[in-house]
Amino acid sequence: MNIAVLGSGQVGQTIGSKLVQLGHDVMMGSREEANPKAVVWAKEEKHNAVFGTFANAAAFGEIIFVCTLGSVTLDALYLAGAANLKGKILIDTTNPLDYSDEKHWKLTVCNTDSLGEQIQRAFPEAMVVKTLNTLYCTVMVDPEKLVETTDVFVSGNSATAKASVIKILHDWFHWKRIIDLGDITTSRAVEMYALLWRSLRLAKSSHSFNIKVVSH
Repeated sequence: MNIAVLGSGQVGQTIGSKLVQLGHDVMMGSREEANPKAVVWAKEEKHNAVFGTFANAAAFGEIIFVCTLGSVTLDALYLAGAANLKGKILIDTTNPLDYSDEKHWKLTVCNTDSLGEQIQRAFPEAMVVKTLNTLYCTVMVDPEKLVETTDVFVSGNSATAKASVIKILHDWFHWKRIIDLGDITTSRAVEMYALLWRSLRLAKSSHSFNIKVVSH
């Protein structure tokens, strides 16, 4: 399958590399066609990995992983082009985080809106599914590295799109426990979890953790 990964940071590179290892053709999209990090990534991953602009990648991908910084996500998607996103599943891994205070992260949107909702409103003909944003990138693609089976969440308006993403999470990344939270408004909850994730990260001095929902 042809897959687009928008964003050349740690999340984009980790997901892109996993997809290449699974045999998919992956184009990493960036603002600049020859983004240095994307170029190095493609050289390391070799024949199944290519790079281009956001628009190049969005046109290439049958599905699109959105792995940009939250602060530039909408701009990146506008550069990708609504026509290139139309009818496609956008797997949104982003969080609307303000990192200006290294110790005390803040959200740029919360409570009454979310970045996931903003993306869906901006591109109504795309199918946005928020997932994987509650995890460090290495855990996203390899949950079995944790000592227990934990949970990942999906949010989105399209039941068909969510079913496809759930299958991707299960079959490609080996997630065994996937909770469908509901429509795209439930992105608010998982995006706000990012602040708790940061506090846990500082307390544990490790990226490799996740939560497990336990019921009686």
